[in-house]
Amino acid sequence: MVQFYSPNRRTVNRHIITVTADNLDAQGQGVARHQGKTIFVAGLLPGEQAQVQLTEEKRQFAKAKLVKRLSDSPYRVNPRCPHFGVCGGCQQQHVAPDLQRESKASVLEHLIRREIGVTVSAKPVILGPEYGYRRRARLGLHYQIKQRQLVMGFRQNQSNELVAIKECPVLRPELEQLLQPLSQCLNSLKAVKRLGHVELVLADNGPLMILRHLDPLKREDKEKLGTFSVQHNVAVYLAADETSLESLNEPPEPWYQVDGLKLVFSPRDFIQVNDLVNQQMVAQAIEWLDLQQNDNVLDLFCGMGNFTLPIGRIVQSVVGVEGVVTLVANGQYNARLNNLDNISFCHENLEADIHHQPWAKLGFNKVLLDPARAGAAGVMSHIVELAPEKVVYVSCNPTTLARDSKILLEAGYQIISVRMLDMFPHTGHLESMALFSR
Repeated sequence: MVQFYSPNRRTVNRHIITVTADNLDAQGQGVARHQGKTIFVAGLLPGEQAQVQLTEEKRQFAKAKLVKRLSDSPYRVNPRCPHFGVCGGCQQQHVAPDLQRESKASVLEHLIRREIGVTVSAKPVILGPEYGYRRRARLGLHYQIKQRQLVMGFRQNQSNELVAIKECPVLRPELEQLLQPLSQCLNSLKAVKRLGHVELVLADNGPLMILRHLDPLKREDKEKLGTFSVQHNVAVYLAADETSLESLNEPPEPWYQVDGLKLVFSPRDFIQVNDLVNQQMVAQAIEWLDLQQNDNVLDLFCGMGNFTLPIGRIVQSVVGVEGVVTLVANGQYNARLNNLDNISFCHENLEADIHHQPWAKLGFNKVLLDPARAGAAGVMSHIVELAPEKVVYVSCNPTTLARDSKILLEAGYQIISVRMLDMFPHTGHLESMALFSR
């Protein structure tokens, strides 16, 4: 069941009640019923009975905290991470993976049925390993004056406080093994009090890190970071602000492969966090589009060509449109790198009026779009005008997917297939993809 909270709070009755969960929502909260009201309880699994205390109450639902669990579900497992329950990165490591996926798929199916009146299965789920999957992570840095040490970690749940992370089993092992030596290195810097955050990324040709520093680094600090780079075989980049980037030791360009193609990217570029799920997602999109040699395809919100390049190997032409200029440049570079001369990349704000753009006047018989969480409201009417045979919509927000789907359905399209993507196991993130056909 999807929740929508409003800021208006009611007076909460703080007495203890006993409930039994009968479901799990996408965030991993147990869903129970009490006197006709739905109650969400973090940490409670279906079938488990518990004593809980209400913390927030609305007309139709309430939130409660777990006071005492009275029974255990067979789907309850031991979290692998020692920081689970304090760190806000994962919410569901106590839930068996099969139940996590089943619950997310059910939430997606429920939302589509409720919002657009279509009953469709979101299974089989596209999935990969539950641990060791994350190839990109951003860790906060905060210097504690009293303890005289730098804390490196993720934020606590619903808090700005950092949890000092010494291990993180959802990270790719190549990144997890950097955590402790990196923390030690950063604590040894003269600039330790003036560091912002650090990003870890695993490219196919090795790990890299981006260090955000608030003041210019002294030569001594750069030498220490250079030594760390060599000792741990990690490319180090320094960021004095949100736009500049300085590399140490002139590392090679990072790249990853998708569908056998090599995609070079800049350290700050967006890449899909879960490589194995990404590979399957691209393959599913290609299969759904049923690509032919004479197809002309439009790829909206294309990034640097994650879908565009694999599509370009099959069809007559493909146009990728993206709002971030650096991603467009990298897409163009990657097309040349892979000897694909039938691909065009265009820089365009897809929230603006796109009808007068040269690329928008071309004919496309198939369309793929992969928007951010805000969805694709600005382009849906134009897609309808193009009247493509098939549309594949990749989504990181089921609410905007449902909203945008209505426009296609009203124009005569049918929703043929939906798949839930388990891109972020143990979290509440719900990613999906849908196929529409005329």
